[in-house]
Amino acid sequence: MNKKHFCLGISILFSVFAFAQSSKKVLFTVDENPYYTDEFARVYNKNLDLVKDESQKDLDHYLELFVGYKLKINKANKLGLQNNSKYQNELKSYRTQLSKNYLTDSKVTKELLEEGYVRSLKEIKASHILLTVDENAKPEDTLAVYKQILDLKKRADNGEDFGDLAQKYSQDPSAKENKGDLGYFSAFRMVYTFETAAYNTKVGEVSKPVRTRFGYHLIKVNDIRNNRGDVTVAHIMLMNPAEGNAEEAEKNKTTINEIYAKIQQGEEFEALAKQFSQDKSSSAKGGVLNRFGSGQLSSEEFETVAFSLQKPNEISKPFQTQFGWHIMKLIEKHPVKTFEEAKADMETKISRDERSRKITESLNEKLRAKYTVKRNEAMYAKIKKAVTDKYYELTWELPSDTKAFDGELISFGKTKVTGTQFLNYLFSQQKNPNQPKPVAKLVDFHYSTFVDAQLNQYYNDNLENEFPEFAAVMEEYRDGLLLFDLMEKEIWEKSKTDTLGLEAFHKANSGKYLWKKRYDILVISSTKADIAKKAHKLVKQGKNIDEIKAALNTKGVINVMATSGVFEEGSEALPKTIPFKKGLSDVVKEDNYYYVVQVNDIKEAGPKLLDECKGRVINDYQQYLEENWVANLKQEFKVSVNKDVFEDVKKQIKK
Repeated sequence: MNKKHFCLGISILFSVFAFAQSSKKVLFTVDENPYYTDEFARVYNKNLDLVKDESQKDLDHYLELFVGYKLKINKANKLGLQNNSKYQNELKSYRTQLSKNYLTDSKVTKELLEEGYVRSLKEIKASHILLTVDENAKPEDTLAVYKQILDLKKRADNGEDFGDLAQKYSQDPSAKENKGDLGYFSAFRMVYTFETAAYNTKVGEVSKPVRTRFGYHLIKVNDIRNNRGDVTVAHIMLMNPAEGNAEEAEKNKTTINEIYAKIQQGEEFEALAKQFSQDKSSSAKGGVLNRFGSGQLSSEEFETVAFSLQKPNEISKPFQTQFGWHIMKLIEKHPVKTFEEAKADMETKISRDERSRKITESLNEKLRAKYTVKRNEAMYAKIKKAVTDKYYELTWELPSDTKAFDGELISFGKTKVTGTQFLNYLFSQQKNPNQPKPVAKLVDFHYSTFVDAQLNQYYNDNLENEFPEFAAVMEEYRDGLLLFDLMEKEIWEKSKTDTLGLEAFHKANSGKYLWKKRYDILVISSTKADIAKKAHKLVKQGKNIDEIKAALNTKGVINVMATSGVFEEGSEALPKTIPFKKGLSDVVKEDNYYYVVQVNDIKEAGPKLLDECKGRVINDYQQYLEENWVANLKQEFKVSVNKDVFEDVKKQIKK
């Protein structure tokens, strides 16, 4: 565990949970800062099972630890560590991460995740007709396009060929060639409203008109199948020549067949891809393409071949797409992920597509119901007059004197927002495309967004007041970071850099850092008595470890193991029954092993040099410094414990 995690762990042990109890009393104060009985009792009981040191279960000892912890936090604040920019940024970053769980509608998010996963198990083959209309078009223009799409829907329902209608009327440029065919797609591949309509339409039927940011669509579902998962393939590609170059086209066909023949003769696919493939984005990698699923490529023929291959390293025959000739090799098939496997990726996709609007709108609706927003209608009317058609030309300027707008525009909770703030917001949004018309509608649109932003900010800023558990976790993290910075400044750095203090501490406590009797030895073991005897003979002849192993470990069989070095008395690496004295022992059997021990030297017990135990000395020195430091803190801060209250707490806890 690193030191920062240690400090955060300690802070959690002493976390402050913000639920008030009428019976709570002041247990102690640190420079008149009160700490209460309910917190102490709650933290003690909460962590009772986590404490391994029995002494810490003693309530008097636990109070000492608790007071010591609060003294350190007071010291950190006194030193101004809470004002350090690094500390503030880290705390802000953590709060941003933690707040995400409170700034979304978890119920809606859960529903969207489940819906997205269920949809992702199927792939839909569909065609569409698109009639474009701007999102902020005039109502009469929108109605005109809607009537046109309704007419096309009626004609399709009456039996006219959907593809022919798409080719003739769709304003999707590709419809002229593909008759509106979109191929197969799954969840998160189309805009959300389009996807929803497709998944809610039966095979062979045409959907009702669907509005997206592109305009109005009709969707015809041609097929539904199970999701085939993803696939990783490699390919060799010869690109189609310019239209009309029949000679080059025939040459490509001949060449691709020659390459295929080479593969059949055993030549490596990867080497041929590097040499001949004209897809320069993949040829250097042996033709390997990024993993893909249905509908992700612009060639349905390519996908069909990819998913038809069954076993890794299986190679297709040459085939042609609209881009050229290919030979494909299957690298790996990736089955559809489980919900848990797909969840993180879906959460990211939801945050990036139109689904996120549902989450935002749901939270906004709840916040509008939670906080009553009051609007100054006179101020709002004045703002509407101040905004002109120049807004659409990006030349609108704020009024030269905004004092008249400094009054209150809206209020909710403890917040008051001025008209000037809203005017500045309007000015900041001027460059956004697709502004609603006329100006009155534009101001209403931005006002609604502005209010939602203000409510969200207010809600975010007050999460600690709204959710006791959020306040508790933030308090834990806040104190933990402070404690880490304080300990690093006051203890850890000092223990590393104070060489004179460390040497003096080692000298004063030399009796704690002792060597037992040590043996410089060679230990050879074997499960076979005759091998052990041979090893004994070789040691006697002065052979080293490598020579002994080479002589006895033959034909791939390990007959002996050998260990050498300096070992303390009682080490697990040493045989238990051999009397350790200088020289070569007899062969000794212990359990299932036969041992031969050569004792080269014996070192008597004695104190360790600082370099031989520095890590342990530093840890002990840190503890020594901390214990003395806490004692000094008790002198620096005035601690007052209400002993009668503490005795009552002890009785309550022991019940």
